[in-house]
Formats: sequence, C-alpha cells, structure tokens
Amino acid sequence: MTDVHTDEAAIEQMAEAAAHEESEVQADGSIAGYRASHTLRLRVELLRQVRRRRVQLVLGFLVALPWILWAAFEFGSDSSGNRSGGFVDLATSSAPNFVVFVLFAVSSFLLPMIVALFFGDTVASEASWSSLKYLLAMPIPRHRLLRQKAIASALLSLFAVTLLPAVSLGVGLIFYGPHEALSPTGDAISFGDSMLALLFTVIYLAIHLLWVAGVALFLTVSTDAPLGAVGGTVLIAILSSILDQITALEGLRNYLPTHYAFAWSDLISTDIDWSNMAAGAFSSVTYAAIFGLLAARRFRTKDITS
Repeated sequence: MTDVHTDEAAIEQMAEAAAHEESEVQADGSIAGYRASHTLRLRVELLRQVRRRRVQLVLGFLVALPWILWAAFEFGSDSSGNRSGGFVDLATSSAPNFVVFVLFAVSSFLLPMIVALFFGDTVASEASWSSLKYLLAMPIPRHRLLRQKAIASALLSLFAVTLLPAVSLGVGLIFYGPHEALSPTGDAISFGDSMLALLFTVIYLAIHLLWVAGVALFLTVSTDAPLGAVGGTVLIAILSSILDQITALEGLRNYLPTHYAFAWSDLISTDIDWSNMAAGAFSSVTYAAIFGLLAARRFRTKDITS
C-alpha cells in the first residue's frame, strides 16, 4: 500500500482562501450582482428569431408575393371579359387598389398563419429542443422569458404586416401608377387620402391579429410541440371563419374573433363607417387579453421538464 503525499502548505493556503471568500446575498436571496432585467435582452432574443430559417423564408415570401400576383395579372387572361367591379377587377386600376387587393387576399388566412407561426413556435420550440429548462436555470424569471419572447414575436408580426403592403405599394406604383383608389361601391378617393387609408388599414390589421397572438401564446406554453401550437391556432381561425359564414347563427357571429376581419375595407370610401372597425378592435383586444392572461398563468404554474 502506497502512501499518499499531501502538501500541507497548499492545504493551508486553500483553507485560508476559503475562509476569506464571501458570497454576498441580496435581500431577495439572489447572488450579489444578479439583475433579472439583464437576462434575455430583447435585442438578443430578436436576433435569435431573425436568424432562424423559418423567419427568413416567411419574410422572403412576403416580399415575393406582390410580384407573383402582378405576374398573374400581367400574363393571365380573362376569357369571359366580364368585370363585376369587385376588388379583383379593380386591382390593376391603381397602386392603392393593388395594395387593397393583396390585403384582401391574405388577411383571412396568410396573415393569421404568420402571426400564429411567430407566437406559437416561440416557447414550444424551446421545449422541443430541451433548452427551455436551461434558460430558466440561468436563471431567467418565467414572466420575463414569456414577456421577452412575446415582444419579439409581436415586433416580427408587425414588421410582416407592414412589409407586405409596403412592397405591394412599390409594385403598384411601378406598374399601375399613383391614381385614385376605387371601391366596389363606386366611391373614389384621391391618392393622398388612399395612403392615409392604407396606414389605418395596417394599424387595424395589427390590432385585429392580436387575438391570434393571444391564442397562439396560450397554446405554445401548453404544449411541447411547436406544430401543435401553430396548427391549433390556424385551425381555430379556420373554424371561426367557417362559422361566420353560417347566417343561421345571426347575432352570435358578432362574437367570433374573425367576424370583423374585413372591417378595414370601409376605409376605401368617401364616407367612412368606423363602427365595425371599433367593434373588431375591441373584440380582438378582449380575446388577446383573456388568452394572454391564461398563457401567463399557465406558464407560471407549469412543470418544466424539457
């Protein structure tokens, strides 16, 4: 049996260093110097999201979509030669009308799907990668993690909602010119007034899509499958749109979150009716608040295992 050599001087130095070492603890029990506000900064989370391939593909598609629609009008043909005066027939009459047509085509499905993707994938993807528990162990407070991810998703969604009409306007100006905007009812507004109407349209769409964000945020903290959160939100939007077509429901349709999806079309008029947009904004904010609170409560009490 061999003897184990120990350096008595080294042991004494280590003991002396340990005796002088102090771990300061703050009043809330955290280590001195720790600040919850310094964890998961918004800039860091936003850069993480922007660098993801799905975000880049979505934004790239939004840039390409107006050009695809222009090509469809340019190289397509109408064999019937009939014009009903709807948004499709008026799309090529001016740049504002082209933007209106693009928004009319995407506001019922594509835009809700994009918002559902940005919000529904945010927390569930961390759980699917088994990185959520490590983020919380840093430690990042749960309420801060959920808030930072929700703000980053909201900024990306707002950028997407703004990017599409901006690119559409550019395409429209190039090929159709800055002429007055025409509505299917026969109203015509000047190009300057139509730009203001489009600004309010983007604002309304951003507010209207808050209900999608709320539902997706609740589902993303309720499951570890990103596809389930995103797909569940899209299915709810589709179901609401289908129910809204059933006239037998009468007044009950007013409580569906998608009932006022096209209320912004009232802006393309010489006499604007704000009642539908006000009701739609109130409905969306209410749904967003309810599901947002449910998401915060669920995430605060959820057992994080992944």
